[in-house]
Amino acid sequence: MTIDPATLTARSAHEHLSHGDFSARELTEAYLTRAHERNSTLNTYLEIFDDALATAEEVDRRRASGEVLAPLAGIPIAVKDNILIKGKIASSASKILEHYHATYDASVIEKLKQAGAIIIGRTNMDEFAMGGSTENSAYGPTKNPHDHTRVAGGSSGGSAVAVADNCALLALGSDTGGSIRQPAAFCGVVGMKPSYGRVSRYGLMAMASSLDQIGPFAKTVEDAELLYHALAGLDERDATTVDPTRVPQHSPYPPKTIGVPRAFIEKGVHPEIMQSFEHTLTQLKEKGYTVVDIPLPNIHHALAVYYVLMFAEVSTNLARFDGVRYGLHIDGENLLGDYVETRGYGFGREAKRRIMLGTYVLSAGYYDAYYGKACAIRRVIRKDFEDTFAQVDAIVLPTTPSPAFTLREKTSDPLTMYLEDVFTVPANIAELPALSVPVGSTTTGLPIGFQIIAPYFAEDTLFAIAKDTYGN
Repeated sequence: MTIDPATLTARSAHEHLSHGDFSARELTEAYLTRAHERNSTLNTYLEIFDDALATAEEVDRRRASGEVLAPLAGIPIAVKDNILIKGKIASSASKILEHYHATYDASVIEKLKQAGAIIIGRTNMDEFAMGGSTENSAYGPTKNPHDHTRVAGGSSGGSAVAVADNCALLALGSDTGGSIRQPAAFCGVVGMKPSYGRVSRYGLMAMASSLDQIGPFAKTVEDAELLYHALAGLDERDATTVDPTRVPQHSPYPPKTIGVPRAFIEKGVHPEIMQSFEHTLTQLKEKGYTVVDIPLPNIHHALAVYYVLMFAEVSTNLARFDGVRYGLHIDGENLLGDYVETRGYGFGREAKRRIMLGTYVLSAGYYDAYYGKACAIRRVIRKDFEDTFAQVDAIVLPTTPSPAFTLREKTSDPLTMYLEDVFTVPANIAELPALSVPVGSTTTGLPIGFQIIAPYFAEDTLFAIAKDTYGN
């Protein structure tokens, strides 16, 4: 059987592997060939692993011996460069970790290896996940496969492109304020952020620890659900993971009522995105859903709250990269000089900007005015969502206010870039699961995303609506 990466999904590839239509080695070879061919154009991968074929051959031996394998066995998967893979470079797309090799596997990587998945490479990203375009990578931007003059989105742009451009069947990303959903929308794939605490963060390089979550990219909702279930679960090495049996479900299944915060979304949205959003709502109504307007009175504060909290946590988390314990080291005149030289060269402009702003909001004179107030408003926003989910089963928004913008269009204006996160950050602030599905494209062929937010730990609701929106 001829392998065509453009036509395969993870589910269909699993069926072909089970039936012996092709081997895991042959499947992996097809994706490695595609990845190498396309990487010089799109800059999707920072490294394509040369040992992937050996892993695939081991899967073939296990299958030939009669072992019943997991659905992910033999499936080529790409991994964002801030998730540790033992023995592999984990640079987080930064010069400061350019030669750092991970000494252990992240929990999600352990699960993928146990399932027999084939990890074929580490993908490009914004440095330490700081950005919304993958232009902040120390190794150059990743380009959008639909238009090479435009961004892929970020910070998980490489992972989104790997799936969209058929250079991997599935991919892992991390989402702090939309870093899975926004590039998924820009590239026309499915991207999902689980509830905070649903997937272990052990082995994920922390940007903002109270916001980060690892999640899947896929061509279909069914594939995203498959990968999500392989990743989710309690992890004793991550105290923020939650036992699902101790979390009450707030939403019925199957869901029937959808809320739309119209006052929040009707200004500043690209007209074609708004048109696509309304068309999708009409289709959901035709499938039996009730669509109601909801207030969410404090959601307009979410973006400001997000950036204050994220800056503060960035400042704290990146303090560990000091040139002493691991990573880059440049000698200075003294210990302080070592810090200045190492961090001055090793960090890019956006990382430095966020470290400085985070240090500012945590300083003695401004802690209460900024960080303390942001924490208080975060609790109010979370309560707004809880109250709203007593009335509706899910909330929907456009994933982004605009389609993919051109390369370098927003790099000189950080505030404009930050505004691209306006519809995605509320789910991170409230710790809720959220998913973006493609729902058409603009007249110029740029993908458009539709975002669904469900109650805490109600991922089943999320996938059910997504399948009604986009299909399996």
